[in-house]
Amino acid sequence: MGALSHLRVLDLSRVLAGPWSGQILADLGADVIKVERPGSGDDTRAWGPPFLKDAQGESTGEAAYYLSANRNKRSVTIDFTQPEGQRLVRELAAKSDIVIENFKVGGLAAYGLDYLSLKAVNPRLIYCSVTGFGQTGPYAKRAGYDFMIQGLGGLMSLTGRPDGEEGAGPVKVGVALTDILTGLYSTVAILAALAHRDQTGTGQHIDMALLDVQVACLANQAMNYLTTGSPPRRLGNAHPNIVPYQDFPTADGDFILTVGNDGQFRKFAEVAGQPQWADDPRFASNKQRVANRAELIPLIRQATVFKTTAEWVSQLEAAGVPCGPINDLAQVFQDPQVLARGLAVSMPHALAGSVPQVASPIRLSETPVEYRQAPPLLGEHTEVVLAEVLGLDAETVRRLRGAGVL
Repeated sequence: MGALSHLRVLDLSRVLAGPWSGQILADLGADVIKVERPGSGDDTRAWGPPFLKDAQGESTGEAAYYLSANRNKRSVTIDFTQPEGQRLVRELAAKSDIVIENFKVGGLAAYGLDYLSLKAVNPRLIYCSVTGFGQTGPYAKRAGYDFMIQGLGGLMSLTGRPDGEEGAGPVKVGVALTDILTGLYSTVAILAALAHRDQTGTGQHIDMALLDVQVACLANQAMNYLTTGSPPRRLGNAHPNIVPYQDFPTADGDFILTVGNDGQFRKFAEVAGQPQWADDPRFASNKQRVANRAELIPLIRQATVFKTTAEWVSQLEAAGVPCGPINDLAQVFQDPQVLARGLAVSMPHALAGSVPQVASPIRLSETPVEYRQAPPLLGEHTEVVLAEVLGLDAETVRRLRGAGVL
């Protein structure tokens, strides 16, 4: 059994940040009930192409985006704009440990599904609200999406080619990283609240904001600014504090060189056939290499073009210098280490026969992640969940379905 198999999660969230947190909890064994709008469900169900195909190559209508964040959950369709739908969600919350939602601030209060309303029926409830800007502040009422938060929160000012180079300008990260990080932080907060509840018996409200997470995850770049007062500039693939730590051209492409200390730089210089670099006072220490970046980087680029990527990786690995290729996703999922770690898995799927998934990176020795349930079809578990959790009989479910509540 999973580490969290004793917990029930009511997942009212859509798109990515909230569902990502729900999927982590589900991977760890929690019973995650995903409540969706009848007829359309989670927005990401329609965010395609691409869509999952069946054995005949026909589209199943299940978007790849949706499939990335919803495995191990059970889908229930409830229209909680209707009073009977609100009652059902409240009853589910009364029998749950955790609620995850990402509606606009105050949006669920009109339905009696906000934290204070649900706390009244379940004081032990841990209620995690995920919004763009949090429950307070001048932007609290604004909608927030990952892309705009990457821009507003400073990440895009650090990402992209530097001014003066071809293609200069800010660039977003190629995945919705702020959403993913918010999902991770939400999960950490939920687990912390569970630990507190174990000691006190009391639940609590968690206020998670994409902007807060984005700013927090600026990490060393934020500290570079806060300690100097100077906003860091875009450096492309270079590192602001370490040199050389970037991509370099090779005879057949590019590779990444990540020299983390002076000893590694000396080894690199020897492999590059330029041992004198390690004793050059301009380059002997990382501090000097950062100060003289403009002189060193062109010298390295002139040297790296005479070997292939495979030759550089092989020779530098043998010398103990961290480096690697720049893989596309086809190469990633063919990489020997990725294969050895089992990072691609397949799960049975009701429409396609099977659905590929990216494995959870969490490796627990006693309670390993189990892949129990493919990302569910819309409303796939409505009847069984309402019967199992709320004790509703088939006639009641038919009546609610006829009334458009389910």
